[in-house]
Amino acid sequence: MLGAFAYWIHATALGRAAGGGVPWLGPACLTLHFVGLALLIGCVGAFDLRLLGVARGLPVGPLRGLMPWAVLGFSINLATGLILFAGNPFQYIDNLAFWLKMLFIVLAGINAVLYYLTGLRRRVELLAAGQHAPVLAKVFAAASLFLWVGVIYWGRMLLIIGNFL
Repeated sequence: MLGAFAYWIHATALGRAAGGGVPWLGPACLTLHFVGLALLIGCVGAFDLRLLGVARGLPVGPLRGLMPWAVLGFSINLATGLILFAGNPFQYIDNLAFWLKMLFIVLAGINAVLYYLTGLRRRVELLAAGQHAPVLAKVFAAASLFLWVGVIYWGRMLLIIGNFL
């Protein structure tokens, strides 16, 4: 089933363009993927590090304002990642690093959803400068940092593990 999807997406206009039909599309997507990653990790990382006690002199509420930028970064990565996948899905579907990257992305998403569902968000946003975050919020923040670093790691390993050579 995944093989059929790979053949289908590669045969689309998007797949043909990303697969070499438009020579600048791949490099542009890789560049935008990096920009999206910087937005995502920069914003989420700053928020998570504050919850863990770094820069405790900052109130948490204003850092929450960075989250729309993180969502923008994720959206950029989702779009560029799909384009890169469409260009050559066969370099991804049998690659362990790709599947581990996807696993870490899903786990990071689950971690974020659970953070919001627990109601911690309201308590955390009220933290003033100098206040410690609740222990559970620190656990979510540490998990978030670990998972996003894992996404970056496995993304880089795409070039080393699998059939890229």
